Amino acid sequence: MNRLAHEKSAYLKHAAHQKIDWHAWSDEAFERAHKENKPVFLSTGAIWCHWCHVMAKECFENEEIIKLLNDNFINVKLDRDERPDIDRIYQHAVAAMGAGGGWPLSVFLTHDKMPFYGGTYFPPEDQYGRPGFKKVLRAVLELFKSKKEEISHHTGKLINALKPKPTVPEDLKESDVGIALEKILSELDLQNGGFGTAPKFPMTGALEFLINRYVLTPKESIRLALKKTLDSMAKGGFHDQIQGGFHRYSTDEAWIIPHFEKMADDNAWLLRNYIDAYSIFGDEYFKNVAKEIINFIQEVLSDTDGGFYASQDADVTPDDEGGYFTWTDDDFRKVMSDEEYRILSLHLFHEKGTMHHDQAKRVLFVSLGKNEIAQEIGIDIHKVKEIITRGKKKLLRERKKRKMPFVDTTLYTSLNGMLITAYLKAFRVLKDEHIKDFALKSLHRIMKKYFIKNELFHSEGVTAFLDDYVNYGEALVSAYEVTGDSSYLRKADDVMELCIRKLWDSNEGGFFETETQLIGMRLKGIEDISHPSANALSIRLLLKLYHLTGKDTFYQYAEKALKAFSARAKNQHILSGYYYSALDAYFNMLTLTLHTTKRELIDIVLSMYSPYTNIAYGEDRGYVLPCLGMICYEPIDNPEALKEFLKKRKQKSDK
Repeated sequence: MNRLAHEKSAYLKHAAHQKIDWHAWSDEAFERAHKENKPVFLSTGAIWCHWCHVMAKECFENEEIIKLLNDNFINVKLDRDERPDIDRIYQHAVAAMGAGGGWPLSVFLTHDKMPFYGGTYFPPEDQYGRPGFKKVLRAVLELFKSKKEEISHHTGKLINALKPKPTVPEDLKESDVGIALEKILSELDLQNGGFGTAPKFPMTGALEFLINRYVLTPKESIRLALKKTLDSMAKGGFHDQIQGGFHRYSTDEAWIIPHFEKMADDNAWLLRNYIDAYSIFGDEYFKNVAKEIINFIQEVLSDTDGGFYASQDADVTPDDEGGYFTWTDDDFRKVMSDEEYRILSLHLFHEKGTMHHDQAKRVLFVSLGKNEIAQEIGIDIHKVKEIITRGKKKLLRERKKRKMPFVDTTLYTSLNGMLITAYLKAFRVLKDEHIKDFALKSLHRIMKKYFIKNELFHSEGVTAFLDDYVNYGEALVSAYEVTGDSSYLRKADDVMELCIRKLWDSNEGGFFETETQLIGMRLKGIEDISHPSANALSIRLLLKLYHLTGKDTFYQYAEKALKAFSARAKNQHILSGYYYSALDAYFNMLTLTLHTTKRELIDIVLSMYSPYTNIAYGEDRGYVLPCLGMICYEPIDNPEALKEFLKKRKQKSDK
């Protein structure tokens, strides 16, 4: 009996038609496993996940596999977006087994939820250098029946190895910021931009750290890293050249062939990166990329009543990876005039974008720039731009005739917090009131929907995780800074106090990711994974709240967390980007108190980019009061003087 039809998760509902006797994650499933003396098969994935759909089609609709699962296992399906707490634990377990990580995650558990074998995607038969799922199921079943004592011993050792090691606090040194900066820069791919090798993720936490560092210490090496990375990502197939917005990650080093799902968190943080980059470099291309992210989100990932959706799937069917987003030469030719086809082909349609599973289809990426095209074919640059703009609009209209990949319309608190903050940041630069209004409308909807009787929820019926508290809290502070409405600040204070009460590690410092334990542990990470670390973000938020409310306890919690994670952060290099952003903020936080109603002064404070800056509101005295850390400067009542102060701002060690 498949029990998934009435679940809230789109991913679980998507599996409701399968003949497998699926349970959602529940005590009932594990009690049944105990009673029937069967192992549990846990399949975790997401609605946006291409290989989840592939395995579902190949394995979960295979009659032989269905019978093996139904006769011998208790089968549990989990949505990693709905329950990231459970997924993260078992991701760690499977990684510790040497089987890597990612989705789909396929884990075999005892009735007491202990993992004893696992992997990710399995084909039905031996293929791609992977064992077939039929073979895996039979081997696991034999292991479970014949070696229960060994399983118990093995899982015990595994869990002990997984439990977070005690942290040793370290003193905080500003010099560590500079050391981290050089380590991150050393991982730059000078040829293609980005960090490391394929597969390539944008590492948005590290990018924000570099942006802030560049403003405080404008080194050429930082400028090169930022410009090369942001430019390369935006010109690649990783960026949707037709509609805007970014895909999940790039499968190659040059950002050409993406994994096609589009996620709310990725686009929220990339919006922050590109808006900030536009602010410091003045590059109109970065501004346009940011505006296109907003356009994509508004059209695809937004609810008209307020609120942001979770994701857009990679595919319409698992047989045609990226089919919605890719083009054949015939597709390309029939949409445009001969002139448009000639120029758009040079601009976007290159053989390096060829899909591995269908040589006729290509991902669009910028293979030749507009200036190069103008020079090559002898046409005025303005005409080239006009033709490209017109051609891209035709391509988008044509693409919209195709069946669009599924959009998960779930409203998650954490993802909404990220996008609300990103929207309010974008509003401050773009000055588009619609962006601000939609962000505030979304904030109010999430507040009403998920902050109930002083309890915060991740989604309907699911208690909040650290990601929810800190991203929702940051959104509230951002709303206060933009509007001056102190009710947002009071609510942020309440949320942070609630987070401390429920998730703070009173022994070592830092926040646990969850309120409850699973298999005897609660994770407490500092690494940036798909988006910046919730613990690092919590430190930034605590520091902001300290400067905005004057509550010393917030500063003490931030300092203790920084010390607790210091040693771990040093070993994680690029994955510690946002931790070092938090450490940088600890030493270099600026507060601008608006003791004024002068629109010109307020607009300068809101629109000029300044790293680690808080905006507070006070009585109208006709000036702005800047304070760097605990030191306040002369009040500024002149717009030009205020601009000059913000332009010349340096960290204390440069003075």
